[in-house]
Amino acid sequence: MSNDSRPRSRPTRRDFLTGAAAAAAGFALPARLAFANTPFGENIHGLSAFGDLKYGPDFPHFDYVNPDAPKGGTFSFLPPTWLYNQNVQTFNTLNTFILRGDAPPRMEMCFDQLMVRALDEPDAIYCHLAEWVQVSQDRNRWRFGIKPQARFHDGTPVTAHDAAFSFLTLKAEGHPSITSVIRDVTAAVAISDDVLELQFSGDQSVQAILGASTLPILSKAYYESHDFTAGNLNVPLSSGPYRPGRFEPGSFIEFDRVEDYWAGDLPTMRGINNFDRIRIEFFTERLAGFEAFKKGDIHFREEFTSKTWATEYDFPAVNDGRVIKRIFPEEKTARLQAWALNQRRPKFDDRRVREAINLCFDFEWTNAKIFYDAYTRAQSLFESSDYVASGLPDEAELALLEPLRALVPEAAFGEPVMQPVSDGSGRDRRLLRKAIKLLQDAGWERRGTAMEKDGEPLAVEVLIRSPVFERLLAGFVENMRRIGIDASIRLVDPVQFQARLDEFDFDMVGFGLSWTGTPTEESLQNLFSPQYAGISGSSNYPGIRAPVYDLLLDNVGKAETRADLTVAMRVLDRVQRARLDWIPNWYSAAHRVAYWDMFGFFEPKPDYQWPVEALWWFDEEKAKAIGKA
Repeated sequence: MSNDSRPRSRPTRRDFLTGAAAAAAGFALPARLAFANTPFGENIHGLSAFGDLKYGPDFPHFDYVNPDAPKGGTFSFLPPTWLYNQNVQTFNTLNTFILRGDAPPRMEMCFDQLMVRALDEPDAIYCHLAEWVQVSQDRNRWRFGIKPQARFHDGTPVTAHDAAFSFLTLKAEGHPSITSVIRDVTAAVAISDDVLELQFSGDQSVQAILGASTLPILSKAYYESHDFTAGNLNVPLSSGPYRPGRFEPGSFIEFDRVEDYWAGDLPTMRGINNFDRIRIEFFTERLAGFEAFKKGDIHFREEFTSKTWATEYDFPAVNDGRVIKRIFPEEKTARLQAWALNQRRPKFDDRRVREAINLCFDFEWTNAKIFYDAYTRAQSLFESSDYVASGLPDEAELALLEPLRALVPEAAFGEPVMQPVSDGSGRDRRLLRKAIKLLQDAGWERRGTAMEKDGEPLAVEVLIRSPVFERLLAGFVENMRRIGIDASIRLVDPVQFQARLDEFDFDMVGFGLSWTGTPTEESLQNLFSPQYAGISGSSNYPGIRAPVYDLLLDNVGKAETRADLTVAMRVLDRVQRARLDWIPNWYSAAHRVAYWDMFGFFEPKPDYQWPVEALWWFDEEKAKAIGKA
């Protein structure tokens, strides 16, 4: 690696504070508590919106890693999570940061970020590509010094010009889940080769910098000769710990560890990214993936099918101990698992219709007969977190609710709305009669066997991407038919499923995600804000258009302490549950995992994210013992 001869200009604290003075003119708000421990205009190593950083400037490594973990081996797995335009069943592009196409999961591991999250803190990020970060007094201007040793995989330096290009390009042409994060970034300027300045509008949430600082940094030179918006299979130039190796579209992809990775021994990377090769195979059906795991072609699998977990892990490798079946605790983060009824279609715009459909789902029967009692009924979109509302609103919650009284259902001011509880029969007549009454109140009439309004039948098509959901939803669909709804299930291939999701071409669809430890206004907007209801590729699948959500999200964005954030999130929870825009269904409070016993890992696992492929390592002795070396 060549020495870096770029001039390393450093703005002084006086320069930055003087430059910020004009922007801070009229800054007469009370002393802010968010980033209260962050000195203005000084070089710092990390940021935390609501508290002290756990790790100091000279920390050697994160506590949840083994800094001496050996490098080597292959980790073949079926990714349990994915981002942006990624698809776990197929892929046809390596461009993961745009809406077009289907990219393989973990393409993001090929790209570095200015700062990286600590997985054992709810909202802390630490300098990575950045050597330091500065904040102006009004928190609208943030400067980052780029590390002199930072390199792309072709050996060229990563500069502030690359970073500025990245933010401007991602904001203009990136995937909606990215553009929402940097919506309020008004400028990204290379002050010099090694100093980037991000400027915000002043309307951003206090936590906005956390999301912006962890976005990928692209090569400006590469995209000067390559179309950023193209959905193709060109391997993009990047600077991260991995790069694509062998791949066959729709079949498999291998990510090869970059042996001379410039950041391999930084505190933010020590003990992380230990596998020489990460391999992902693609299966359109879960059964095929399970069979590949049983044969040992797949090394790690998180099981999401309760029947399989309960009855099918009895093959020889489990019985003789070569495969470990284990339950790991979930993270301390909120999780969403819900259905969206597409309110862009007028028939679903009436809450009574949504509630009637929800009453047809017999969770108690489904959990006993289909789920083997493995799941819990979800009441909230923020399960397993402090953000779930309970009891009557307290004084702090009422302070946010009262100004909105004319805009929200009266139910938001009482005990949180709870999901119906059935008699477990699979066809609870009491709940079905209530559903019929709600539809009649909404103007639907039973004519023969069908519910009709203005001569049109009430039809609900549930869009799915895997056959496993047909068995799961069969009872739900049958109950809808019992009350006169023309209900059906539509199974489509993975590419068509994603395309229909992106264009909101569905009646009803299921969706799930896990939030970060600190949900931000920007991340929530993508699911709740009316302005995203018409943006292709956004996650506002219900088509929510109620202006009250922007007011609720504004409260989240203004939160100056974690206590403030918790109150604002609980109020959002109360209103969403009263409106039933998203319909919570079920969740699990654990990871059900099986893996071939050839890996090492540090325990306990981190509390706020668990990327096994980045944290575990290949154990050669264990692999020899089971014949996998």
